[in-house]
Amino acid sequence: MLFPKKVAHRKWQSARKSEAKLNRPASRGITVAFGEFGLKATSASRVKSNQIEAARRVISRTIGKTGKIWIRIFPDRPITKKAAEVPMGKGKGDPDHFVFEVSPERMLFEVSGVPEELARKALRKAVAKLPVKGKVVSRAESSVAK
Repeated sequence: MLFPKKVAHRKWQSARKSEAKLNRPASRGITVAFGEFGLKATSASRVKSNQIEAARRVISRTIGKTGKIWIRIFPDRPITKKAAEVPMGKGKGDPDHFVFEVSPERMLFEVSGVPEELARKALRKAVAKLPVKGKVVSRAESSVAK
């Protein structure tokens, strides 16, 4: 699973964002930059590192050895959790896992080297493993959207 080698701050502060700010479209990482087809998020959510790995595995199994995959997101935000049956107080819990906060319009995965039908099938399977809604876009569709 993906997680940072080193982190500057072990525990982050809680993000206090309104629903309007969470659903604001992303401004970075919104075009197909590396592959021919991409998986673009249409909703906002936090994606765990094990969910990213599950989506990557289903893409790689579907497209086979000929295709190439790019993961455009990396989980770098630590989420803390207190142990079971621990009383209130005594500070913040220990880091439990890492997530990536996905905004709408963000590119999650890219694929190249496979026919369009197979790429769309693989990316549709991958979005089922993620907590976000998404759509499959091609390089031509992505560049027109600018």
